[in-house]
Amino acid sequence: MQSLKTFKLNRKTRKLIFKIIIITFIVLNLISYSGAYYLTSFNSSNRQVVDKNRSDIGLEYKTERISINQNEWLDTWLISAENKSNGTVLLFPGNNGSKAKQLLAPAKIFHNLNYDTLLVDFRGLGASSGNSTTIGIRESKDVALTINYAQKSKLKHPYILYGVSMGSAAILKAIADKDKNINPEAIILEAPFARLVNAVSSRLRAINIPTFPMTQLIVFWGGVQHGFNGFTHNPVIYAKSVECPTLILQGKLDKWTTLEEINEIYQNLQGSKKLVIFPDAGHNLLVTVNKQLGNRVLKNF
Repeated sequence: MQSLKTFKLNRKTRKLIFKIIIITFIVLNLISYSGAYYLTSFNSSNRQVVDKNRSDIGLEYKTERISINQNEWLDTWLISAENKSNGTVLLFPGNNGSKAKQLLAPAKIFHNLNYDTLLVDFRGLGASSGNSTTIGIRESKDVALTINYAQKSKLKHPYILYGVSMGSAAILKAIADKDKNINPEAIILEAPFARLVNAVSSRLRAINIPTFPMTQLIVFWGGVQHGFNGFTHNPVIYAKSVECPTLILQGKLDKWTTLEEINEIYQNLQGSKKLVIFPDAGHNLLVTVNKQLGNRVLKNF
């Protein structure tokens, strides 16, 4: 009789444990689904839609729209060199960034070096169409579209691509995807991430959220929502396809991308390359943290 009671008790305990596991699994997935949606989808409350007057930025610019299809476009600013141009720098922002927020500072440096600059808002960002991001996957197509536009508009060579964080990932993927046929003369990568899984994990860690299994679930559900496989989105692998001269800019105090990851990207680059560490910077717009160093590095490159 006692063994029968024990068996029934154990059975009830097992059922309770099973229910707790199922409920926990459902709750974690609901939280992860919502988190992935919030991180990759934008609306009027969390989207950076910023416009500037010519007087605000101190440079003359022309707004250009790059048509993707009947319903989609990329919004850009073209800032022409004052004298005979030395070439064209195409600049791309980071996640939830914009040309107004992140690209003006480096554009001014290149303008002073007498380059034309084309500042781009990715789809879903700034004044471009759309309301979502794929953290560099779909954005790599925007990089290719921008280069094709520059060629059709006969902007002067050489073409230099400049990316901030996610913009760097998009540039690397655009070059790695051989069907896009992207061959810039040089690229500049500011604070690139090595792997999407690592990037999500570091951001969760920064706000004291357990990384496992939340990282994997967020990457999974973000991919389901927007149609991509985030587990294979690894700029460190794309770097193996890069043969043009490359400059990497990285903050020593960056909590989101480690120096070990940056060195791994650097080692995989196949062409001539240079890595510059900003000693007092984190995951910031580096050329604004140390203007002297930023100006000198870009000028020398």
